[in-house]
Amino acid sequence: MQFWVYLLQCADGKYYVGSHRGDDVEARVWEHNEGVNPKAFTFSRRPVKLLWCGAFADPAEMVSFERQMKGWTRAKKEAFVRGDWEKLKELSKSRTAPPVRERGRFYKLTHPGGPKNEGSS
Repeated sequence: MQFWVYLLQCADGKYYVGSHRGDDVEARVWEHNEGVNPKAFTFSRRPVKLLWCGAFADPAEMVSFERQMKGWTRAKKEAFVRGDWEKLKELSKSRTAPPVRERGRFYKLTHPGGPKNEGSS
């Protein structure tokens, strides 16, 4: 048995990341297109098209990669499908990392109202 992570493009242009346990990921895509589960994200967005799939030997790796890919931006998913590793690397840089400061320079953090004294009224 193989463990799959796959990326679908829905009729409305949205992407869906899913996983499948079995030997035939195409069968899982067929289920999405047939609307087997009316509560599924893809049910009202059919037809879907398989953009990418990857097989994993270990189910834990499958789950880990599925979660990782679900957290990616649309641009990052598109770069991955294209195999644009430079763009993927660029998009992987943290958007919340603190700015890199110059060596030897220190910045003083101040509170706009001055320092607060705990316990004073």
